Amino acid sequence: MAEEAILGYLEKNDEISDSGEFASQTKIDHNEIVNIIKSLHGFRLVDAQDIKREKWVLTDEGNLYAAAGSPEVRLFLAVPPEGISREELQRKVDPSVYKIGCSQAVKNKWLEMGKQQVSRKVQQVVDTVKDLLTRVQNEEAVSQADIDSLKRRKLVVAQTWKGYSLRKGPNYVPKRKKAATDLTRENLQRGDWKELEFKEYNFNAKGQPTEGGHLHPLLKVRRQLQMIFLQMGFEEMPTNNFVESSFWNFDALFQPQQHPARDSHDTFFLQTPSTTKMLPEDYVERVKGVHEHGGYGSRGYGYDWKREEANKNLLRTHTTAVSSRMLYLLAQKPFAPKKYYSIDRVFRNEAVDRTHLAEFHQIEGLVCDRGLTLGDLMGVLDDFFSRLGMSNLRYKPTYNPYTEPSMEIFSYHEGFDKWVEIGNSGMFRPEMLLPMGLPDDVRVIAWGLSLERPTMILYGIDNIRDLFGHKVDLGLMKRNPICRLGI
Repeated sequence: MAEEAILGYLEKNDEISDSGEFASQTKIDHNEIVNIIKSLHGFRLVDAQDIKREKWVLTDEGNLYAAAGSPEVRLFLAVPPEGISREELQRKVDPSVYKIGCSQAVKNKWLEMGKQQVSRKVQQVVDTVKDLLTRVQNEEAVSQADIDSLKRRKLVVAQTWKGYSLRKGPNYVPKRKKAATDLTRENLQRGDWKELEFKEYNFNAKGQPTEGGHLHPLLKVRRQLQMIFLQMGFEEMPTNNFVESSFWNFDALFQPQQHPARDSHDTFFLQTPSTTKMLPEDYVERVKGVHEHGGYGSRGYGYDWKREEANKNLLRTHTTAVSSRMLYLLAQKPFAPKKYYSIDRVFRNEAVDRTHLAEFHQIEGLVCDRGLTLGDLMGVLDDFFSRLGMSNLRYKPTYNPYTEPSMEIFSYHEGFDKWVEIGNSGMFRPEMLLPMGLPDDVRVIAWGLSLERPTMILYGIDNIRDLFGHKVDLGLMKRNPICRLGI
């Protein structure tokens, strides 16, 4: 309707001098007129020139005074001819009316404000403020001095009105044809494509941004760690079994059945299936013997080892359960040195906080060969962590049930300005290795660390729940940079 009105008017007249006046005459909303003008101007059907006019409009307070009267007049009318006490006057009018009205009424010399009594100094007043506001509202002429007085009281504000003046453009037509954006099969069949006007291509317009897949920061760091292990000649262990038996997760590692880690407060046990039925019986007997009576130079733990405890299924608490399986398989063949690694998910029944989750990723590496020593372990660790950019390492003795000696690994963190624990390590005990059937002179050195901690440090994340879990911001994956360890 607005487009027809504009083009029809210009067909008979040279110009539309003011879009605001045109909107009033045609009784069409001015915003609708403006939108059509912009469209017509874009296609050069009309030439439009900006018009700007400044006018005064009432503020919310000004609208209130225009409707109800100024505070000074309302306060004056609340004072009877015989006068009134201050307390009673305050009860009769609104607090804002009393506060503003008092100052303006005294300034106008309308009221006498005594300490106890308020009385009139004149008998009649004219609400000049309300009259001025009404005239501004009706867009009537008001002197600059009166406007200034209303501005000082924040009753009016300047508003810039924007409109257009129009003339015919070079492409003017009384009725615009809708430009076609696509050439369809039907157009070709009917032959009407010859009469169609096609919309011009804007080759400078930007297309929709392409959306692609984005790798999670954990996957980026994991890939870099995998490349480091492969460069060092390690083979990846199969870690597809999240569910493991207590035997491979604990017993095969020479971890006693009374150990606190085997309690339900620390481990997730399965209800269905609750137990495993597939264990190598001869190996189970050897593990039972070393737990109960010792052997291989060990006294054992001296307790009654229970098969039902070993049969319990659980969500693996560490990927060392995978290492125990791989070493057992290695022992069933003629011995050959091996270097294994794994990076996968483990589960522990821990309280969730900024640095702990009930599931996380563990990185594990091990070397199996004849005659290895603690010095070999420290040398491999120095090589591995130097590739991560951590060359300043320290080691601290610690206790692990299945390694002896055992060491915690610390690295000096320049950003934190302190030594930070980054992993655990040790040499697997003979009580673990020899029941598997490995030769007496074979030693296994191993170490492990979490995947989340180095990722959080690399990406400046201080809450693990922002990195892994249902609260992760998907934008983090789109914004994060490529992982470059050791740079």
